[in-house]
Amino acid sequence: MTDTLIPLVVMTLGAGTPLIFAALGELVTEKSGVLNLGVEGMMIVGAVAAFITASGTQSLWLGVGAGCVAGALMALLFAFLTLTLQANQVATGLALAIFGAGVSAFAGKNHVGVALKLPDGGLGGLGDVPVLGTFLQAVHPMVILSWVLFVGVAWFLYRTRPGLVLRAVGESPTSAHAIGYPVIRIRYLATVFGGVTSGLAGAYLSLVYAPLWLEGMTAGRGWIALALVVFASWRPGRVMLGAYLFGGITIAQFFAQGAGIGFASQAMSMLPYLATIAVLVLISRNAAMVRLNTPVSLGKPFHAGA
Repeated sequence: MTDTLIPLVVMTLGAGTPLIFAALGELVTEKSGVLNLGVEGMMIVGAVAAFITASGTQSLWLGVGAGCVAGALMALLFAFLTLTLQANQVATGLALAIFGAGVSAFAGKNHVGVALKLPDGGLGGLGDVPVLGTFLQAVHPMVILSWVLFVGVAWFLYRTRPGLVLRAVGESPTSAHAIGYPVIRIRYLATVFGGVTSGLAGAYLSLVYAPLWLEGMTAGRGWIALALVVFASWRPGRVMLGAYLFGGITIAQFFAQGAGIGFASQAMSMLPYLATIAVLVLISRNAAMVRLNTPVSLGKPFHAGA
């Protein structure tokens, strides 16, 4: 029983981890009032930057760092266009996603299909602990990093003064500006943080989850991460739940295919996305709850002179 359960749990955690990284970053961004729809683009650029760096240095963590930097630069571009030049956030986010797909395809054209072999990053002596040790040994350190990120984001948003200020900027930027808070600077920082975590998600995909580079390997996970933020009603704990729900359904369809269940593989592959759509439809039926939890200024431009 344990021999079957532990691999299943580990694979579910692994499948949900990139969504946790990307969705938690987007949650912080949206809490500041900025709607960045370019998560998919930031993820895929982070993935290719991480892969190219890691393949050249044979270092997992240098690759991860490169992915974070690439995601941050993409987010900085988005922030400059929308916060400084006041471009439309929805249109700019969609353009960022398309731009990221093109840039990643060009940058990674010489690495397509190349497999990457890096140290597995196990947790050493913890593997000697009965049952739990086997589980910890099987879990990649980046999965644990996602748990640390979750705790940090939840603590920051609801237990610190800067987190309160960030939420205030998302609710009423005019009031926050009136009492002296630098709204644009705070939104810049929140947006770049979302870029860093999206790049981290992409790095996890290309270095850990499937250590190779393929064009479009994010496979819509950036859009799923955006949906998860709404599914979670902008709450970190629900982001974790939604990410692992998606991960569990993803792994379940692989097990079902392996068990020879008589459904087309294409139909099985659609299950995680269909589940996400179903959840969003159910949530949208409760318009009052959506309005209650949505940051009031989400997607609305702020003019410092207003």
